[in-house]
Amino acid sequence: MNYSFCALSDAGLVRTNNEDSFALDEKSGVAVLADGMGGYNAGEVASGMATTFIKGELVRRLNSGTQPRSLEQIARDIESLTSRSNQLILNAATTDVQCIGMGTTVVTAVFRDDSLILGHVGDSRCYRLRQGSLKQITKDHSMLQEQVDAGVLTPEQAAIAPGKNLLTRALGVEDSVKVDVFRHEVQAGDIYLLCSDGLTDMLDLPSMTAALAMDATLPVMAAALVDQAKVKGGRDNITVVLVQAAGAAP
Repeated sequence: MNYSFCALSDAGLVRTNNEDSFALDEKSGVAVLADGMGGYNAGEVASGMATTFIKGELVRRLNSGTQPRSLEQIARDIESLTSRSNQLILNAATTDVQCIGMGTTVVTAVFRDDSLILGHVGDSRCYRLRQGSLKQITKDHSMLQEQVDAGVLTPEQAAIAPGKNLLTRALGVEDSVKVDVFRHEVQAGDIYLLCSDGLTDMLDLPSMTAALAMDATLPVMAAALVDQAKVKGGRDNITVVLVQAAGAAP
């Protein structure tokens, strides 16, 4: 399987600084996206720490040794590196007065052959477009999602309910954090979208599907998503990472 990557980040129309961050290594099949929060301009510090550390260490491990790392090892790497990133951010938040209260979400994707190993904490998401159908393949760590899981709210009610940004998990908040890590089978033609909630708070599923289903290049699709989110109000930073899978060349 061959993979093409593209990323785009925009501050939006309301905020003056961009607290989102992303890091890519196309050769190694790694993409990391984070949405920072808290502190005086410290959200961008937390998100930058997460994406830089996790991407750098993953790439180093993927390219070291004589044997390729197994999918199980990659899953453990994502979990352990995300936990270490949590500690790094928490230590910085407790030692630097300007970083008090900072934290970040994170979503990490490693594409290897016909598999995606996906780990995340918080409400930054990953979607998969397959044969024209867009599906969210991460589950938010939020109060609203817990209410949906408990049957208190329907997904449709949760989409318009207040309190979307009340997270139940984030990096830099507590001494330990639980990381959700799953393997997904990749098919040729799939498009994967990693994004911050600056996109999903503005656009519904049909709008995102239409932008990804157009016959266009990844940069054009990424720009369409960001532009549409800004047309809808652009109330938060907007970051998208697109990864397209294609069958190996003969």
